[in-house]
Amino acid sequence: MMSKFPITFSMKHFLVVSLALNVSLILRIIYDNEDGPSKYMGLKKTTMSQYDAKSRREVSIIHHLRLSASTLANSSTCSDHPEDRDRIINLDHGDPKMYEKFWRKMGDKSTITIPGWQSISYFSDITNICWFLEPELAKEVVRLHNVVGNAVTKGRYIVVGTGSSQLILAAFYALSPPDAPEPISVLSASPYYSSYPSMTDFQKSGLYKWGGDAKSFDKDGPYIELVTSPNNPDGHTRQPVVNRSDGILIHDLAYYWPHYTPISSPSDHDITLFTVSKSTGHAGMRIGWALVKDQEVAKRMTKFIELNTIGVSKDSQLRAAKVLKLVSDSTEQENTQELSFFNYSYEIMEQRWKQLRASAEANGLFTLPNFPTEFCTFFNKETENLPAFAWMKCEKDIEDCQSFLGEHKIMSRGGKHFGVSQRYVRVSMLDTDENFNLFIDRLSAMQI
Repeated sequence: MMSKFPITFSMKHFLVVSLALNVSLILRIIYDNEDGPSKYMGLKKTTMSQYDAKSRREVSIIHHLRLSASTLANSSTCSDHPEDRDRIINLDHGDPKMYEKFWRKMGDKSTITIPGWQSISYFSDITNICWFLEPELAKEVVRLHNVVGNAVTKGRYIVVGTGSSQLILAAFYALSPPDAPEPISVLSASPYYSSYPSMTDFQKSGLYKWGGDAKSFDKDGPYIELVTSPNNPDGHTRQPVVNRSDGILIHDLAYYWPHYTPISSPSDHDITLFTVSKSTGHAGMRIGWALVKDQEVAKRMTKFIELNTIGVSKDSQLRAAKVLKLVSDSTEQENTQELSFFNYSYEIMEQRWKQLRASAEANGLFTLPNFPTEFCTFFNKETENLPAFAWMKCEKDIEDCQSFLGEHKIMSRGGKHFGVSQRYVRVSMLDTDENFNLFIDRLSAMQI
């Protein structure tokens, strides 16, 4: 007798159904253990605190099983989709499409309507140094940093930019001596963010120029050092390298958020850069902000943006304010039926890194950085470092890791772009579930 199940009903689908059934079983156990039939007979009363604690456990279990079921249901293998075998996976860029599912679940909560008459003026707040900064965005930036605990905002001027890229150039302009006999050197320790050299030299400015790897810098005179922490591409926590009194520091903390790294203390620097691209996944908004301690530096950064683009899109700022507000709300509200943005994102990143490490260990062709667990003040527990990029080193006889992955139709960014050997390669961890799972499938099947 033939089975009633379609032939495509796989073990993966069986596990999804099994997990769903386990939800009801576990909730039955919870109720039986804490209330049981006695709650209907008046034999036992549950206090409000016990009920709240129980509710939190139920929600945690439900979300854990929901996430596990979703991971299984959305996972794809080459055998499930034969057409994927020849498809190129582009993991070169850090396009944060992983977050789309969360924001779809939020629905209208993150929607904003902007009437045609709104945002017509160039100006937002003429009393502010950054006169094109929308007050609502400034408020939500301060609130989010206070909720997360990752940056000091008191006594800081906020400068908004078209992503952190524009803010980096604005900072170069603001910090460069205007009457120096030669351009000031801009440095970063290798492996450094691949765009730093090209961003620095693209305009051929007479004020600043790329000075190379901070580890080997020995030139006399002032310099600007970019400190990226956690670092892009390798994910490690960074400190300044040159450490001279004539140095000026810019801290690029695009990834200093709890779903990527443990928050140990609020950052407290002269210039600190953040962006919605990696904090919330909204790369298309092109909104970043700088926390600046010195008023004159904030004025010069604002002047650069004024000359460069006459301000920053108000529509994008208003949308960013709405998104940041929702992230803070989801973090502060207790007993919510939705996971907070950071909890949701951390669980996905944790699962992806487990998959990647298991795959790399199985085939022996790649090694990955190891990070110690640290206490995270945001989660109030020990957490892992889960970088947005995987910094992979090819082992055995593989000299060019980027080309090797390319042979398997995986686009990545090789070590030469980061100032190191081509044995290294950077791979985005933020793509869609479909692309990430296909990447893991291909990685697991590789051999030489």
